Formats: sequence, structure tokens, C-alpha cells
Amino acid sequence: MKSMKVWSTGAAGAAMLLASSAMTPSAAETLNIPGLQNGTIGFVLTSSAWGLYQTPDGKAECPEGFNEGPREQFKALYPNGGTVEGTQLERESAARYPMDKEDNFAYREVKGAVGIGMNLDGKVGANDFTSPDGVKGVDNQLYRAIGCTRLFRGPDGTYAHFTEMWVREMGFNRVLVELTGVDSLENDPQVDVTLYRGKDKLITDASGANIIAGGSNRVEDRFSKRFTKTLKGKIENGVLVTAPADLDWVWSVFYDHPGYYGIKQARLQLNLAPAGDRAEGMIAGYTTIDTFYQQLVRAWSTHHSSYGGLSQPSLFRALHRLADGIPDEKGAMTALSSSIQVKFVQSFIEHPDAKVAAVESTTKTTVEPARR
Repeated sequence: MKSMKVWSTGAAGAAMLLASSAMTPSAAETLNIPGLQNGTIGFVLTSSAWGLYQTPDGKAECPEGFNEGPREQFKALYPNGGTVEGTQLERESAARYPMDKEDNFAYREVKGAVGIGMNLDGKVGANDFTSPDGVKGVDNQLYRAIGCTRLFRGPDGTYAHFTEMWVREMGFNRVLVELTGVDSLENDPQVDVTLYRGKDKLITDASGANIIAGGSNRVEDRFSKRFTKTLKGKIENGVLVTAPADLDWVWSVFYDHPGYYGIKQARLQLNLAPAGDRAEGMIAGYTTIDTFYQQLVRAWSTHHSSYGGLSQPSLFRALHRLADGIPDEKGAMTALSSSIQVKFVQSFIEHPDAKVAAVESTTKTTVEPARR
């Protein structure tokens, strides 16, 4: 139990001392942390980006340079042009059905030793990275696959840029995280961590540029039950960590392509601000190839890929070549180790009522059963 200083003297001071000694840890926390009420505190996602370690010029991680995109490949394949069917449609079909076409273009993978993520398999292997703060055994093969493609690199990569915008502006991407059974945001051996999809706008300051804590967001439970997931977690020295669990990470692009990334054996690692107003860290796990690639093919056109040097057919082969998790019945890997860097602000999470409120009346009314 935490001790509290008593500044009053005499009888008043003794009363305060007795009151403080009777407090439970959760009650004491509530006094100091407005967002923590009855052992519960919620957060809403404000920033999301694939965990890519970047140096200013990219030479450390991409010594061979960045990948070429659809325009460069189109020019190499069809130097003299051709029919629409034999050129443009041919390349579009290759993006949708990449294994039906040959792909002889070189694909540049990350060669650097530093990566952002977690040690998912508990080993330190030859293909593992070392985190920026020196932790060895980091698994992040998705970074190896996309880290030398300008599209995904921030802050000017188009996908990276729009990711930030979509988190803020698109209601479908409203991810909520709620901690329950919390006695302390500093150390707590057991808390429940539940992810929901919300449906309300983020609250900003007067400038509109900064998302502020203290707002509220309603859980969308009519169409989004698949996104509700409860994880077992604990808090150590202000860091929330959860046990691995499969989850579907909400994601949509261009406002009309709602979807998700399937992340197997996912776990959260969030640094909780002492004031309880913010949380920052990552989600790491094995992202399935199918959901990652389908998100690109369904919503990210060849036109938009051209701005960032993304060849979808070339990437498809790299994803399968570098996959390191979740083997199928034949032993082929179906997912890549990955991480998503995330930021949250505190938000009061509103749950739909379990029952419809009944209006009581002093007049007894007889209701006849409906006739068939």
C-alpha cells in the first residue's frame, strides 16, 4: 500500500491519516489519475505505423538503394509500348494473380542489423535484428520485406503519410484499448486488456492539430464483434505487456475499403504515462500474408503504388520468401513477424447498455400477446 503525506496537524490530520490508510490502491489511484475510475482506464489510437527502423539517408538499412515501382518495371517490360490488353491489363492481372506471371525483377530487402519489434520466438537467430536500445533477437521479417520500399517509409512515403491521416480522420480505424482490474499504472501483476472498435471522432484542441486526452468514445458492437479481443496483461515499471493472442487489427484505406490485418500471436507493449493521459509502444506478432497483401491489392492501386516504388507482384514473392511464422498443413509459412508502432491518448470508453431501459408507470397495463 502506498503511503501518503499528511500536511494537516491535530485532529484533522489524524482523520486524514486514518482515511488514507483505509484506501485501497485503486481508490488512491483514482484520486491522482482522472482517467482511472473503478480500476478501469481506456485509450484511443491516435497514431499507427509499421515498425520500420530508418536512418536519414537509408544507407545503413538499404545499402543497395530502394526498390523500383510499377512505372520503372512497365518501361523495362514494354519499351516499345503495345496494346492495352498486352501491357496495362497484363500488369494489373499480375498484381491480382502474382503467381500466374513470371517476375524477374530484383527486389531489395533490408540488410541492416537494427530493427523495431520484439523477440517473438524466444531465440536469437541469424535473421534477427537488434533493437535501437540494444535488445537482441528482434523478429521483424515484414520490415525486411518492405523497409526498402519508399512507399512505407516515413514521413514522406505516401502510405506512411496517409496512415497517420486515416487513423485521425476515418471512423472505421477507431481502435480502443481498455484496461480493467487496474490497481496501479506503475506495477500491477494482473490486468485485463480488451481491444474494441470505436465509432466516434477524436477530440482535438482549438488548433485541430493535436489530439487531446479526456474525451469519450463509444464501442461499436453491432458490426465489429470480430475486433473485440481480451488479452491477459501485467504492468511492470509503467510498461504494460500482454500474453500472445490472435487478433484482427482494424484497418481501412481511402474511406471505402474496410478491412483488417490478421496478426497471430500478437502482444502489446505500451509505456503508460504516469498521469494516465497517454500510452505509446508497439503491437508485435505474425501478420498473415493474405490479409497484408489483400489490403494492398483491394485498396492501394497501381497508380498510388507508383508514387512509392511498390511493385505488388515483386512484393508478393518477397513476403512468401521471408515468411517465418504460422506454418500451414504442408509446413509452408503463412505469416511474417512484424511490429506496429502505436500511440494512444486516454479516452472514456462507453459501452452499449446490456438491457433496454424500461419506463415504469404507476398505471398497470395489460399487454395482449401478438396474434399470428
